Amino acid sequence: MSDATPDPSRRTWLALTAGVGAVGGVATAVPFVASFAPSERAKAAGAPVRVDIGALQPGERMTVEWRGKPVWIMRRTPEQLASLEKVEGNLADPNSERRAFPTPDYARNRHRSIKPEFLVAVGICSHLGCSPIDKFQPGPQPSLPDDWLGGFLCPCHGSTFDFAGRVFSNKPAPDNLEVPPHMYLSDTLLLIGEDTQA
Repeated sequence: MSDATPDPSRRTWLALTAGVGAVGGVATAVPFVASFAPSERAKAAGAPVRVDIGALQPGERMTVEWRGKPVWIMRRTPEQLASLEKVEGNLADPNSERRAFPTPDYARNRHRSIKPEFLVAVGICSHLGCSPIDKFQPGPQPSLPDDWLGGFLCPCHGSTFDFAGRVFSNKPAPDNLEVPPHMYLSDTLLLIGEDTQA
């Protein structure tokens, strides 16, 4: 005949084992559940970026990162702005009407910007994601037409863009360079990634 009373030491071991298992389960679950929340770096990657453009001189371009993309800020010279009208007959989408990379309403103009002097554009070619290079000097150059007035050249497949980031006709790039949401917080402070006050 067996004794129906459980062994006290056995009960203690069962309770300890169950407790350790529960603690281990919680310890494993906490980091797993926490991994679903975006990291601080991920949050920052999508956050708007403030840029001081006060030191940017005419003809200069700077690059900042927003959402992992290079964003160009260029202060155009009067000559570079004047070239925008001269090239319009050679552009694929001079009025930024294509919808693959919708241009914000405040940048749907010849200079594709809020302030004509400043270009704000994502420096990624709309063809295969290469980054175009500066070709600001007008005139004949390798990989460029003899009547080149300046702009940007994608070295991967030869797409060319004017000083407003508009793509020239008959090039591999299907669209103009993207204009990100942006607005001015002051004359020299630009906010990229938000345009609620634009």
